[in-house]
Amino acid sequence: AMPEVPRRPVPRPAPKPGGGSAPAPTARRPPAAPEARPKPTPAPAPQRREPPSGGGGGGGGDSGSTNDGMQDLIEMVNKVQDAFSRIGGSASLDLPQIAVVGGQSAGKSSVLENFVGKDFLPRGSGIVTRRPLILQLQTGTQEYGEFLHAPGKRFGVGQEVREEIEAETDRMTGSNKGISNVPINLKIISPHVLNLTLIDLPGLTKVAVGDQPVDIEEQIHRMIMEFICKDSCIILAVSPANSDLANSDALKLAKSVDPAGVRTIGVITKLDLMDAGTDASEILSNKFLPLRRGYVGVVNRSQKDINGNKDIKAALASERKFFLSNPAYRSLADKMGTKYLQVKLNQQLINHIRDTLPQLRADLQSNVNRLEKDVRKYKAEGGSDSARRNITILMKLLISFQSKLFLEISGSNTGEGISFTELGGGAKITRIFKDKFALEMAKVDLDESELRREIAYAIRNLQGVSGGLTGFTPEAAFDTIVKRLIDNMLDPCKHAVDYVADQLHALVNNATLEISSRPLLRDEIERICRAEVTDFQTRALEQVETCIKLETSFINMNHPDFKQRVKRGAGDGQTKPELLRKGVVVIVEGSKGGIARDAKKLFARDHWIVITTNMIVIFKDKTEEKQINRFRTQGLKIEVVDKTTFTIFDPEGDKAPTRGSSPPVGAEGGPRMLWKTHTEITFQCKNEEEREAWQAALLRAGIKSVKKRSADENDLGADPALDRQVDQIRNLTDAYLKIVQIKMVDTIPKLCMHTQVNALKSFIQFDLLNKLYDENGGSPDELLEESEESRQEREEAIALYEASSEALRVINDVITTTKTEALPPPVENRIRVDDYNPSGGAAPAQPPPPSRSRPGSVRAPPPSRPGGRPPPPSRSRPSGRPPPPS
Repeated sequence: AMPEVPRRPVPRPAPKPGGGSAPAPTARRPPAAPEARPKPTPAPAPQRREPPSGGGGGGGGDSGSTNDGMQDLIEMVNKVQDAFSRIGGSASLDLPQIAVVGGQSAGKSSVLENFVGKDFLPRGSGIVTRRPLILQLQTGTQEYGEFLHAPGKRFGVGQEVREEIEAETDRMTGSNKGISNVPINLKIISPHVLNLTLIDLPGLTKVAVGDQPVDIEEQIHRMIMEFICKDSCIILAVSPANSDLANSDALKLAKSVDPAGVRTIGVITKLDLMDAGTDASEILSNKFLPLRRGYVGVVNRSQKDINGNKDIKAALASERKFFLSNPAYRSLADKMGTKYLQVKLNQQLINHIRDTLPQLRADLQSNVNRLEKDVRKYKAEGGSDSARRNITILMKLLISFQSKLFLEISGSNTGEGISFTELGGGAKITRIFKDKFALEMAKVDLDESELRREIAYAIRNLQGVSGGLTGFTPEAAFDTIVKRLIDNMLDPCKHAVDYVADQLHALVNNATLEISSRPLLRDEIERICRAEVTDFQTRALEQVETCIKLETSFINMNHPDFKQRVKRGAGDGQTKPELLRKGVVVIVEGSKGGIARDAKKLFARDHWIVITTNMIVIFKDKTEEKQINRFRTQGLKIEVVDKTTFTIFDPEGDKAPTRGSSPPVGAEGGPRMLWKTHTEITFQCKNEEEREAWQAALLRAGIKSVKKRSADENDLGADPALDRQVDQIRNLTDAYLKIVQIKMVDTIPKLCMHTQVNALKSFIQFDLLNKLYDENGGSPDELLEESEESRQEREEAIALYEASSEALRVINDVITTTKTEALPPPVENRIRVDDYNPSGGAAPAQPPPPSRSRPGSVRAPPPSRPGGRPPPPSRSRPSGRPPPPS
């Protein structure tokens, strides 16, 4: 017959003070003056326990207080978990949770189904759980399931939930048994469950099947470690009793991250499938391979029961009967079984949350503080039901766009919002004026020989057949040459306008990123501003042409600067050299027109170069203490080798001595040695922009680009009188062109800033809003439609903020009132982890010590010894325990 279930002792009334027997049942009237009666110390009230209301089976002792506030806190932690999962930020907040770890077919899924009382998890061979399943169990009056990826839709707890899990798993991983670390969030509300949050992880495996990658074991190991390595995670290590527990992969993984066993709870399944004559009593008694939180044994349905659709309630009743009827487990029956495990996990999770409350509260408070400002903005901008609100939102967005654009153009005095990796828009416009435009203006000045030849042709053509008076310089030749050279300045001036327009287009496009949450408004503002920039560009080009026409309309030979330059021989008119540029440049030895590959290996080193209006000085470094060489710029030429390299050379270089020989001493007018014994020197810059800046400085110093001579250069013949006339016009032309160049280099940047940059800033500040209303029928409300990404971001941020705030309120309510259990004392953990190698499989198991392995072993007993001698009592049960009744 089945042994009688032990009954809970019924508390008896306390005896009267002073001794004597208990009062008779009929003496129920209280004393007349109860306030004068000394009150006895009341007996402590029994702790409240809330086992599941259904599910079949019985039993399970109390495992501590289930404080209602803490039960609410579990639900709030689940809400925070959902909010983080929706935005993919779960890694930034470690929430208390329970991770279920075990090998394939260890019974993890059956344990979770027993908690719910329904078959709802996928089953099959191989790896069935291929994505982490975050299972939130919540007590409620109805029973249904909800998935985070299908909000608002209810699923029946059973086949509907199972099919949705399979479909969602295949959607992410395919049907080839692959795995993914993206979790599936499932919430089950049922009157038969206690509040719990568990994570069902893929089972540990050794061999890849189907199309699985060969490193499937390593992938699963990494996925499990992502969860169990966090201190906020309780590890539920599930191991089957019909295998060698000393080599349990689940226990080894748990010990590798929790060596003290503070976060590990052991679960032993398949106790009913152990070989005859063996049991797991010493494991469950925490004597063999002890854990600080101990072990709980469960009996799941067999495959035959599952195939026969055996009801889980009946299975739980059979489980209870198994523990009460088995002599090895009868004394442990009150702390065994699924119901006890559910209550224990509920209490352990409560205790764990209680222990992690300070850090959890700090993290939540940090989230609230970080999101509070954004949430206020989101709530103010959400919706479009009010015209007044729309105006406010529109003005805020326009101010944000304007501030970003103005910051890019004008820079920042405080350093806020500036980039440390690239030039901003305003800095790029300045570089256009200082380098690009100056370089192109300097290129307008032609090569000396070409200019003289053009002047000679102009003089002869103007004189015609008359030949002109000897020694008389025709003024018309000077006027014609100067006007043509001034006309050549038009293209560089137009290029400056185009460069500025391109930068303004880029600035507008970048500034509209500030209002990307309203895509229609962004597109409309970008379209309007681009049209205005193009219009400003057209006006600027017209004014540039006007400036050039003004210069060519009248050649003012009475200009005071012109007269002074003519008197000084068309010189620069500077009393002392002017610093043009200095910096670090790589000097490379090579030949004119290209860099010799072998010469590049001979010498390529950084030097500090200083360029003035009439001199180039080369120093060893920027301290300018050790001078290596210096030479005058007059008469030198420059030739661009490639985008980053240019060469300076002396046109008289053909007269230079051969390399290795000494230059002639005292030779006047001969070639100059620019670098060692070379009449040329090659510079290499970091990029094309730097090369253009150096070239512009060299052009200002009088070093012009080399030009090829025409084949008909000598058509004019030798005429001393003509040469004198050419020299006169050449000097006059050079003096006047320098005046015009200085004026253009100063005027064109001002013109661009006024007609383009400042005009755009004024338009955005004063006219953009009116333009939006005029071109959208007087009501731009439709432009304020929020983008889907922005709306989702806003809703998720608000949800996270509200969930975190509510969780903080719950924490503040329960943190001072919750009663919790003390952690069990430390135990000696003998689980071996050194023989588990996830990348290479499990190493051969080492046999446990003989003195402790046999009593707790769950392997089949060895064959009977000769003579039929029975095994010693210590083989199946700990010493000191009475034998089972016969």
